[in-house]
Amino acid sequence: MPVPFRFVLAASILLALPASAAPVAYDLERDRSSVTFETDFGPDTITGSIPLDSADLTLDFDRVANSRVSVALDVSGATASFPFAAQALKGPKVLDARAHPQMTFQSTSVQAAGDGAAVDGNLTIRGVTQPVTLRAEIYRQKGTAVGDRSHLTVRLTGKVKRSAFGATGWSDMVSDEVRIIITARIAAKG
Repeated sequence: MPVPFRFVLAASILLALPASAAPVAYDLERDRSSVTFETDFGPDTITGSIPLDSADLTLDFDRVANSRVSVALDVSGATASFPFAAQALKGPKVLDARAHPQMTFQSTSVQAAGDGAAVDGNLTIRGVTQPVTLRAEIYRQKGTAVGDRSHLTVRLTGKVKRSAFGATGWSDMVSDEVRIIITARIAAKG
């Protein structure tokens, strides 16, 4: 489920601010960040989360194309809204956490798109790498001044077909489409 952002400004306002001098590297605030997902389970929806291991983000507000994102997730810590679903999710028919304990995303290009950005990259699940496009939005965090880019929230959203990664277990009950929401709260390295 998307995280409410009633106290933040949209990326279009941030990008309209005076240009910064150079790309800025950011550290992940892991305890304040999340990766969530949802997929259809018949008439119901399974939701869950996968802990972030690490994230490497560099944002360039002058030249968006110079921005980059790299994220690693701890598959063994995955949770789900249905009691049996987390066990099945981590099992060999879906994510196979024992053989593939990490899921990664590495951007290959970032382009301005409307009030956000389109982030193309390579997603690796179960040792299989596929190209995906995520939509990115950037927000200023609560309590920061207009123009302050030291603490931001980056929200990445997208969809994948789990079958493209060999995660085909229970395909007669669970949808092939998985919707992803990454909420990364970041602080400028200083």
